[in-house]
Amino acid sequence: MNYIYDKKYPVTSILLILTTLVFVGMLILRGFSYAEAQTVFEFGAVYSPTIIMNPIQIWRLFSAIFVHIGLEHFVVNVITLYFIGRQAEDIFGSRNFFLLYMMSGLMGNIFVFFFSPDALSAGASTALFGLFASIVTLQYVVRDSYIQQLGQSYMTLIVVNIIFSFMPSISLAGHLGGLIGGILCAVILPIKGSSNAFKPAQRWLVLLGYLALAALLIFLGFHHSLI
Repeated sequence: MNYIYDKKYPVTSILLILTTLVFVGMLILRGFSYAEAQTVFEFGAVYSPTIIMNPIQIWRLFSAIFVHIGLEHFVVNVITLYFIGRQAEDIFGSRNFFLLYMMSGLMGNIFVFFFSPDALSAGASTALFGLFASIVTLQYVVRDSYIQQLGQSYMTLIVVNIIFSFMPSISLAGHLGGLIGGILCAVILPIKGSSNAFKPAQRWLVLLGYLALAALLIFLGFHHSLI
């Protein structure tokens, strides 16, 4: 059981377990059709027309974080989550790491909803881009050699992955939204050992900015005729 759930990294472990259970469920229930668009949709991918027609389906903006399109997509993201998640959970603490992951993933999927209204999109990469971006942001405000070293490494990964995001079938909007979510969360969420990196007023202001951006894009996504 210790290989599945690591008490030192509880949130990373739970996210890995949930993501894996969803993928295994797709395999068991759909067999060789597990990677087809219909299966991905049924398990909770973002698809703007469905959300617009039935607003209760807005839960897809969260569920899509745990759904993957094919084996390679799943494997790459869970391996990335395993390593990067543990590092980010060390830095932010478990509670704030969970908020960072979900808020980054949500913002990424909101970007998909608004900027890619015809796309069927899913995957943890929206949240993972947020993890990268948050630590890159922190390197400029926190005097910690470990965070600065990670931030420099992650900047390279971000640039490489953004270039690959222009390839067909990869969501550039989702990745950019995750990046923006991560940057904002780096200000909003205190990290362990350096809670004074930003003033409370700055944190609240940026949180309001995050909520306003999310609300605006969702509103405009439902009312494209106004644009």
